[in-house]
Amino acid sequence: MNSPLYIITGATGHIGYALLKKMESLPVRIRILIRKDTPIFDGIDCEKVYGDVTDPDSLVRAFTGADIVFHLAGIIDINVGNEDAIWRVNFEGTKNVVRAAQKCGVRRIVYASSVDAFDPLPGNQLMRETDDFDPDKLDGTYAKTKAAATNFVLHTCRTENLDAVIVYPGACIGPYDFKVSNAGEMVRMFMRGSFPVSLAFGAYNFVDVRDVADGMIAAAEKGKSGEGYILCGEQITTHGFIKTVAEVCGKKCPKIRMNKGIVSLAAPVMEVYYKLSHTTPLFTRYTIRKLVSNCNFSIAKAKRELGYNPMSVRQSVQDMVAWIREYEGDQ
Repeated sequence: MNSPLYIITGATGHIGYALLKKMESLPVRIRILIRKDTPIFDGIDCEKVYGDVTDPDSLVRAFTGADIVFHLAGIIDINVGNEDAIWRVNFEGTKNVVRAAQKCGVRRIVYASSVDAFDPLPGNQLMRETDDFDPDKLDGTYAKTKAAATNFVLHTCRTENLDAVIVYPGACIGPYDFKVSNAGEMVRMFMRGSFPVSLAFGAYNFVDVRDVADGMIAAAEKGKSGEGYILCGEQITTHGFIKTVAEVCGKKCPKIRMNKGIVSLAAPVMEVYYKLSHTTPLFTRYTIRKLVSNCNFSIAKAKRELGYNPMSVRQSVQDMVAWIREYEGDQ
């Protein structure tokens, strides 16, 4: 009897690659959907199918014979001007994945949504899983597309008996940051000794990408169909995160702490710079709004039903720095 076949869309992404690495130790066959090959897959025992979530025929080729599809492919872009592509990939692409999985008789889908799909509660109220998402209430195209796609998956579970489990990851840190995330750019700047300031406002919820991968595998094995699970980690102030990164990198924490007003004034200029220089955006008007919005998410359900147990921000940053040094050389 063949071992089960697991499919990953978005294997080049931060979570997708961490999931692929975790699957290496499982008694499963692995197939990844990719648009083009890359050396990061060298030495990993997996089948590659070339295609795209916007191409339904390629999805059918990729999903044929599959037991579980882990759908992570998406565009995370907080710059303006790419809205149509984000809707096409994140929303229409998810619909294509669901329809292809149904056509191929896939047993279960594990869909990676995002905590950005939640409409933040006022203040610091604790936020738990819900099955009601309203894209119109959300800030930013990425959040809107994730909410709309999540609604589609939940609706299809209820009306067509689709077996799907949804996970809601927080902001990911940790190793395998090939594409350089916002947090990853900050860490790299510290490693180069070039991060000049801290912030006197805001907080965020960070989670190690490997913990999210573990949570997704547990969701495939133990999650309840039609249910969602928040996969967050530690809520930490912006200054606390910067201080932790500085300490791990052996650098001094910046003495200058900029307030929200100053950063807000500089953000529009910085957005132009990020776009023209094709660099990872750190401080934009959107990120400022996110840093001051509620990020207090409960992981009680994931702990209870999936055995989810995320590591600390400090441990994740330590591993991230070690991975960057190994992969990119000393900074």
